[in-house]
Amino acid sequence: MRSILMFLSFLLPWSLRRSFLEKLLGYSIHPTSHIGFAWILPRHLIMDEHSRIGHLTLCKNIDLLHLGAHAIIGQLNWITGFPSGASQHFAHQTDRRAELIIEAHASITSRHLIDCTARVRIGAFATVGGFRSQLLSHSIDLAASRQAAEPIEIGEYSFVGTNVVVLGGSVLPHHSVLGAQSLLNKKWNQPYQLYGGVPAKPLKEFSPEMEYFRRTKGFVW
Repeated sequence: MRSILMFLSFLLPWSLRRSFLEKLLGYSIHPTSHIGFAWILPRHLIMDEHSRIGHLTLCKNIDLLHLGAHAIIGQLNWITGFPSGASQHFAHQTDRRAELIIEAHASITSRHLIDCTARVRIGAFATVGGFRSQLLSHSIDLAASRQAAEPIEIGEYSFVGTNVVVLGGSVLPHHSVLGAQSLLNKKWNQPYQLYGGVPAKPLKEFSPEMEYFRRTKGFVW
């Protein structure tokens, strides 16, 4: 039924479509926010003021999608997961939450794959840039021979380069950069660093005075 309602909403202009989604699906969408021609069907959706989702992005099978104020999801992104609840796959992880949290002024550009089987959080003013990056919060635990999911954290004011892979349980610290084509597979805690390589490790220290780390508007034009 939810899929049918979502399909019917495409026939409406945005002002009516927003009201339709709020009343019939229980979503919370600020009047200044906007969703393009995109299939956005999480269990719960919260869009704060001036947030937006671009055309041809798909979001399904997650508990929550929350965009903070001025947060952006670009075009052609694939956001999916495995919702919480009774399941033999993740019965051992009762506190798992399938969520994508994009904090204020953070942005995800275009053509990325984001697996939110466990929570993925993009910190305020952070950017997942470029194309074809994969944030993969779940995999197979070979030792236990079962599915396992771990959260991913991208710190505030960080920048994720093009065509990277970020695995479950990884943390990119605040005010950091993950270089293009890198593999992030662990928790780091030292900010103001360039992390890069396969697997990623600290390569260079940045000055806290860099303008990217000091800006007051999220998206860099």
